[in-house]
Amino acid sequence: MSQVISLALPFFGLIFLGFASGKIAKIPRSGLAWLDFFLVYVALPALFYDIMSKTPIEELAHGSFILATTFSTYAAFALSFAVGSYFGRGDLRIATIQGLVGAYANVGYMGPGLTLAALGAAAAAPTALIFCFDVTLAFTLTPLMMALGGTEEMNLRETIRTVLRRVLLHPFILGTLAGVLAAATDFQLPDGLATMVTFLRNSAAPTALFALGVTVALQPIGRMPVELPLLVGIKLILHPLIAWLMLTWIGGFDPLWIKTAVLMASLPTAATTFVAAQQYDVYVSRAATAIVISTVLSVFTVTGVLTLITLDLLPTAPFGR
Repeated sequence: MSQVISLALPFFGLIFLGFASGKIAKIPRSGLAWLDFFLVYVALPALFYDIMSKTPIEELAHGSFILATTFSTYAAFALSFAVGSYFGRGDLRIATIQGLVGAYANVGYMGPGLTLAALGAAAAAPTALIFCFDVTLAFTLTPLMMALGGTEEMNLRETIRTVLRRVLLHPFILGTLAGVLAAATDFQLPDGLATMVTFLRNSAAPTALFALGVTVALQPIGRMPVELPLLVGIKLILHPLIAWLMLTWIGGFDPLWIKTAVLMASLPTAATTFVAAQQYDVYVSRAATAIVISTVLSVFTVTGVLTLITLDLLPTAPFGR
């Protein structure tokens, strides 16, 4: 149990420090602008580049793993979307943000640092694959559903162009693609640049967790909507359960990859969901509330998943395959 606490404490401790700092320091949300820029455009892309460039290219060719994990996220989105449609009386715009609340995990800020610390360098490949395809799914579904909901007057060609631009030009995706290219060509950075990338990689996780805590502290919390417990339950409990069932039912995966996928799926709602809500001016305060609540509750649920993984209590072949 001490091993679990040793793994969980630094991550949630940094989030708490960020949260406490956000509450105590009288610095407006705009004060995070350069830190956000550093994370999104510099540190985290360097982290994903470093991970992927050191991953054997053959480890990335796992179509069934990509299908299973991406479908798990889509299933969580579909369930959350259905819940949102019911409580929102069929409003596609609100239901889309609610779908993100229940499905889009914090795979960028929390994912890499947590999986690599808990499972080691071998978790790099599945972590990167889940990140890339979950981001692609979220960035594809959101503008498409919003276009269907009538918030944007775009034709199909414009919608597709917007989706491709947001996916392919995302800094995390660009860093990942550059890393894959480096792995495929055995490209090695010069020593000075490699050292700089290592510095950036080492700074990414602690900075991201601290920034997440500050962001949560500064979120304008609204009233508790009646559907929120269901959405948070889907995100923190049902999503990792679906991922586990999909991967173990298909079978044939490395147990470490299954553990990585379950841990990634157990993460709380991504702060990007609030950004999407602001962009489309829908469900804004309730999205903020969902992020705060799911992050707080994830202290217990993610620690529970870490306990199962660390004590080797998570079955990775329950169907005998």
